[in-house]
Amino acid sequence: MRWVRRFASSLRVVAALLAIHSVPAHAQLAGHGGPVRAIAISSDGDSVLSGSFDTAAIRWSLKTEAAEQVLRFHAGAVNAVAFLTDGRMATAGADAKIAIWTAGRQQPDQVYEGHTAPIVSLAVSPDGERLASASWDHTVRIWSLRDGAQQVLEGHAQNVNGVAFTPDGRSLVSVGYDRELRIWPLAGGTPSVIRLAAPLNALAIAPDGEIVAAGADGRLRFLRSDGSENDEAQASRMPIVALAISPDGSLIAASGITGAVTIIDRKSRSIVRTFDDSGSPVWSVAFLPDNATLLTGGADGKIRRWNARTGDAIGSSLQATPRDPLAGFPGDRGAEVFRACVACHTLSANDPQRAGPTLAGLYGRRIASLPGYRFSEALKGMTIVWTPETVSKLFELGPNTYTPGTKMPEQRIGSAEDRKALTDFLGRATSK
Repeated sequence: MRWVRRFASSLRVVAALLAIHSVPAHAQLAGHGGPVRAIAISSDGDSVLSGSFDTAAIRWSLKTEAAEQVLRFHAGAVNAVAFLTDGRMATAGADAKIAIWTAGRQQPDQVYEGHTAPIVSLAVSPDGERLASASWDHTVRIWSLRDGAQQVLEGHAQNVNGVAFTPDGRSLVSVGYDRELRIWPLAGGTPSVIRLAAPLNALAIAPDGEIVAAGADGRLRFLRSDGSENDEAQASRMPIVALAISPDGSLIAASGITGAVTIIDRKSRSIVRTFDDSGSPVWSVAFLPDNATLLTGGADGKIRRWNARTGDAIGSSLQATPRDPLAGFPGDRGAEVFRACVACHTLSANDPQRAGPTLAGLYGRRIASLPGYRFSEALKGMTIVWTPETVSKLFELGPNTYTPGTKMPEQRIGSAEDRKALTDFLGRATSK
């Protein structure tokens, strides 16, 4: 399924590029510095947990609309988050790790390892005893929240994108790019395998056990709890990347790569409302306990609050006011070349960390030596010292050649003049 892999890769590139112009304007707890990849709501509806491409998770208070804690551990994008039933939190991401957190603590209580590729979905069992994870290593894993013991569920032939427990806690459901929806009996035995018509990106289960899956063709597939197909509805003409069902099961929110959010009445299968969030991909959606308020997380790093039935924005958004970090360099050719790097790197150590390390004080610093950032192991043994000459060489040869083992996306600057403009700009902008 080459086209599926290309589609997945394209979505990751879109996420990175669309993050370029959104930078928090305030202090560390002001907001995300990249696409909001996941949102979870606490059971009491007072707190929100969000995960982002910027490698951080943020715990928000909905009462004060303030960020209460930034959780920094992961070495890549935080793709999945969850509140546990005991009030703790779980985060997982591109580094294939799951971190379990207690509110207020700066480091995870436990870290679960076993997956070998990005984790993109988490689910908590109804009894609160287990955590399930879906990964692009083609597996689903179930973790004991008591001792971290794991059970590996194998069978998917492509990336697994969604996972959810059934309300009775007897089964686990997963969906993947291989077009398969699998229902795994937790007591053991052979899973039910349902092959659907399109690669699947998202999954949600209603309180009565009805399963809803969506994917590349923009259609929702409704299945009974035994896996038999029940109905379908066209929610979008473009791929759907996130789904949520209201706590009472009446509404479904489906979002996609165009920025449109579609609200569907689950009983009638009809579209109640479609509204545009930001004009760029909406990667995450979640309903509050009132069954009417919807939170959306966009590629611009913002979390917005909506009335799901009317499409009206509610109050202020959980966001920082964006500004252009290069606004102070009008007409500077080097700044324009650097604009492609803004999604991952800041120029000031005072800005929130993004997917890559800050470039503040770059020149004269040895590679992989910045405190507090998790560098690839391959980089830690290198002796490169960043200077205008070595930065130029990085982009002349490309990161994969000059710094093999890096997590940095492959990119080259073919023009010697543009490389010189970039290195001159970095000398001015990162020495402040």
